[in-house]
Amino acid sequence: MIQRPQTLYLLAAAIFNFAVFFTSLYSRAMADPAQWIGWGLATSLTLVMLISVAAIFLYSNRAKQLTVVKSATYLQIVALAAIGGIIVSFGGFGAYLLWEVVGTLFVFLALLMLWLAGRGIKKDEDLVKSMDRIR
Repeated sequence: MIQRPQTLYLLAAAIFNFAVFFTSLYSRAMADPAQWIGWGLATSLTLVMLISVAAIFLYSNRAKQLTVVKSATYLQIVALAAIGGIIVSFGGFGAYLLWEVVGTLFVFLALLMLWLAGRGIKKDEDLVKSMDRIR
């Protein structure tokens, strides 16, 4: 389980999503008068964290693990879209939004980690299928 790179990718995705809660992006999103954007961000990040950690323990069933990681990737895209809405409501990117950009970078890195985990799981599944054909 731990020796697979996908496990480290999924753990890194969960850590990056958790780190967003400690950035000024999250605190400013929750202070926004339109609170549904902040709550949408918090909900999607929390769900992706939980799904990523749960996917680590699905290592014996790669097909199901791949499905779970794909759903986490889609939820991560929703979080990235919510952050896009938050940044636009702040007035766009600028020098005064440095820490908000760091929060956005965390979400993007988590998306990258989920993509790499899905790619690794798919590669393992293809390898096992090719070995089954040889037998």
